[in-house]
Amino acid sequence: MGDSREFCPHLDSIGEVTKEDLLLKSKGTCQSCGAGGPNLWACLQVACPYVGCGESFADHSTIHAQAKKHNLTVNLTTFRVWCYACEKEVFLDQRLAAHPPAPPSKFSEQETLLPSHPLKAVPIAVADEGESESEDDDLKPRGLTGLKNLGNSCYMNAALQALSNCPPLTQFFLECGGLVRTDKKPALCKSYQKLVSEVWHKKRPSYVVPTSLSHGIKLVNPMFRGYAQQDTQEFLRCLMDQLHEELKEPVVATGRDSDSSDSEEKHEGDRSPSEDEFLSCDSSSDREPDNDAYMRCSSRSCSPVHHEALTKLSSSPPRSSPVRVGPSYVFKKAQVLAAGKKKKELRYRSVISDIFDGSILSLVQCLTCDRVSTTVETFQDLSLPIPGKEDLAKLHSAIYQNVPAKPGACGDSYTSQGWIAFIMEYIRRFVVSCIPSWFWGPVVTLEDCLAAFFAADELKGDNMYSCERCKKLRNGVKYCKVLRLPEILCIHLKRFRHEVMYSFKINSHVSFSLEGLDLQPFLAKECVSQIPTYDLLSVICHHGTAGSGHYIAYCQNVINGQWYEFDDQYVTEVHETVVQNAEAYVLFYRKSSEEAVRERQHVVSLATMKEPSLLQFYISREWLNKFNTFAEPGPITNHTFLCSHGGIPPNKYHYIDDLVVILPQNVWEYLYNRFGGGPAVNHLYVCSVCQVEIEALAKRRRIEIDTFIKLNKAFQAEESPNVIYCISMQWFREWEAFVKGKDNDPPGPIDNSKIALIKGGGHIQVKQGADYGQISEETWTYLNTLYGGGPEIAIRQSIAQLQEPENLHGEQKIEAETRAV
Repeated sequence: MGDSREFCPHLDSIGEVTKEDLLLKSKGTCQSCGAGGPNLWACLQVACPYVGCGESFADHSTIHAQAKKHNLTVNLTTFRVWCYACEKEVFLDQRLAAHPPAPPSKFSEQETLLPSHPLKAVPIAVADEGESESEDDDLKPRGLTGLKNLGNSCYMNAALQALSNCPPLTQFFLECGGLVRTDKKPALCKSYQKLVSEVWHKKRPSYVVPTSLSHGIKLVNPMFRGYAQQDTQEFLRCLMDQLHEELKEPVVATGRDSDSSDSEEKHEGDRSPSEDEFLSCDSSSDREPDNDAYMRCSSRSCSPVHHEALTKLSSSPPRSSPVRVGPSYVFKKAQVLAAGKKKKELRYRSVISDIFDGSILSLVQCLTCDRVSTTVETFQDLSLPIPGKEDLAKLHSAIYQNVPAKPGACGDSYTSQGWIAFIMEYIRRFVVSCIPSWFWGPVVTLEDCLAAFFAADELKGDNMYSCERCKKLRNGVKYCKVLRLPEILCIHLKRFRHEVMYSFKINSHVSFSLEGLDLQPFLAKECVSQIPTYDLLSVICHHGTAGSGHYIAYCQNVINGQWYEFDDQYVTEVHETVVQNAEAYVLFYRKSSEEAVRERQHVVSLATMKEPSLLQFYISREWLNKFNTFAEPGPITNHTFLCSHGGIPPNKYHYIDDLVVILPQNVWEYLYNRFGGGPAVNHLYVCSVCQVEIEALAKRRRIEIDTFIKLNKAFQAEESPNVIYCISMQWFREWEAFVKGKDNDPPGPIDNSKIALIKGGGHIQVKQGADYGQISEETWTYLNTLYGGGPEIAIRQSIAQLQEPENLHGEQKIEAETRAV
C-alpha cells in the first residue's frame, strides 16, 4: 500500500494524532447532545477538539463537519477515518506517528508469539506493571506456591495445585484475563483467576490462602461446607462444572461444526430408548455415583504477547461509510413471530470444555439379530476400575488372544449370588483391604485399568438388552471406544467403595507412565484425534483409609521440567522415582507432540522476518493461546470476537484489545493454510446491525414490561373482577428473565399444561396445588397475542370466591414478581 496521502488530498489539515488522545475522547460523549458510545466520531481538523455522535443518534458529527468545513473525522471505536470531501475512507498509517501500526519487525525475540525454548513452550509468568523481565527471570520456576489448609481442606488444595499445573488452563487465566467476565454468582472464575495470578507471580509468597475460592465453592455446593474431609475428585467435578457455567459461550455454527454435529447425530440415530441404562462404559453389574465413568454432555485459549492493537484501520476496500447506521431499524415481523416458537437448543463451549472434553462412542449389540445401537457421550474424566488378580488374567487372556474380554467381576464388582456368597465376598474384601497388595496380587498398570474400562460387558440375566428390532429382551454385549481425545486427559482411579455397612479403600499400587501413555488401542476407527500419546502433568494421591486420610499432589513444573510435591502450604522438590511410586488417585495427562513444538518455532521465525507485509490481520487471542499450548489447537475460531454479520458486537468493542492479537500477513497465511477456520479479518468495526438490534430489543423489553405493570396495576385496583385468568409461574419467570435482560432469548409460547386439569366435557380448570399466578383478562390477551400458547384457564367470580385463599396466594406471586420487575 502506498502513501495514503495520494488517495486523499485533505490529510494536510490533520493535527498530531496519538492513541492516548483518541482513547481519552472515546470515553466522553457527544458535545452537542451528550450521547455516549460506541458510535462517536472525533474531528481531526487542526486544533479542533469536537466529538460528535453518529447516525444512530442525531449525527452531530456530520452536522459539525458540514458547518465548519472540517473534512476528516475518525470513529473512536474502530479508529477508521472518513473524509466528507472525498466521500470515502482514508488511511492514517503514517499520521499516527506516536504509535504506528506494528510491522513484522515488531515481533522481536523478547516479544514473539511464543518462546523457542523447549521448557518455555508455555511461558507462564506474570510481570509487575512497569517491570521488565530478563531471560533469567523467564527460566526461574514459577507456580511453586503452597496453599494454606483452611481446616481439612487438603482435598481442595491438592486439586487446585493439579489444575494450576495444567498449562493451557493457567495460561488462559493469566493471559486472557479480559475474557473472564461474568455476572453469574458467585463469580468463581474471578476467584480462580486471582488465585492463579498469585500462585504464578514472580514475586510469589511461600503460600497463599484460598479463602475466596473456598467460599465460592461452598455457595455452589453445600456439601463442601463445614470442615469435614471431602473427596478431591468430587471437588474437581464441581469446580470445573461451575467454571464452565460461568465462562461458557454459544458455539457459532460453521461448516466444520455442522459436519461434526451431523456425524454425532448419525451415531445417535439408531439408539433405542431402553439404552439409557447402558450409557456408562463401566461394569454394569455394580454401579454407584462416585465410581461410574463420569460422562457430561457438552453445552460447552491467548497469546503470551501483549501487542498494541492500536490503529484498527482497514487495509481492504470497506463499505462506503464503515460504521454509520442507515435508516431506522424496524423490528422484523419474523423476529416477533419467533417469540412464539420454542427456544432452539444451543451448544456451548468454554475454556474448560476446550481443554478437558473428550467423547466416547458407546455400542450395544444384540446377540440375536446383531443390531448395533450407538451413542456419542462427552466426558471430562474417565473413572477406571482397578482390576484384581482374576480380572487381570481374563484381561490379559483377552488381549493376547485378540478377542473381547468376557464379563465378570472387575476388581471391585460382584454378581448377585445369594446371601452366603455375599457375606463370603464381604469378608474376603475386608481381609484383602488389610493386606499389602504385593502379598496377594500382581502389579496393575494404568493400561490394565484402561483395558478393564473399555472391555466388553455381556448384558444378560437381570441386565438383558431390550432390542428395538427384536421387540423383546435379548442377550447383548456392550463396549465403547474413544471418538475424540481431550487435550488434557483426567483419569480417576476408583479406589473407594461405599457399601451398605462398610466403606473400604483399594490400596493396590497402579503403575503409570510419566511419558508416552498410548491410547491408540482404545480409539474408535472414526476417531478424529491425530495424537494418541500423553505425558504426565500431575498426580493427586490419597494417604490413609476410606474414613480418613490426607491428600497431596505431585506436579511437574512447566518451566524447568522438575517434579515437586505440594502438601498444603509446603512445596518440596522430589525425584521422578518418588512420583512413579506414588499411590495415584487422580492423574492429569497432556497430549505430547514434538511436531507441535517445531511448528511453534517455525511461526516464531516467520514472525521475526524483516520482509515488509502489506496487510496485518487480527486473530483470536484465545485461539492463539490454544496454538501456543495445545498439541491439536483445531481450526482458527475468530468468530469468538465477531458477530454473525462479521463485525464486533457492541458489548465487546470496549475490550476488543483483550480478544485479538495482530499478526503479519505471512504468519496469518501460514496458520490459516495449516489449520483452516477463520474468517480472515484485516479491519475491525462495530456492527451497526447488532447495535440497532440491541436497541430494538431493549425497546421491546421496555414496552412489554411497562404494559404488563400498567395492566396488572389496573387488575389489582379492581374490587371484584368478573373473571380471573391463571398463568404458569414457570413460564412467567422465563418471561420475566427475558424482559429483565437476564436471558437474551424470549420465552416460548405460554405453557399452562402443567397447571391445567381437563374435566369431563373438555372443561379446563387449574390443578390443586399448582404453581400459578392470577392475571386479568386484558393481561392474558396481551401476553397471549405476543407469545401464543395456552391452554386458557379462566376462573369465574363465583368459583374465585370459593377458592379465595388459594387465589390470593397466586395473586401475591404476581404482585411480588411485579414489584421485583
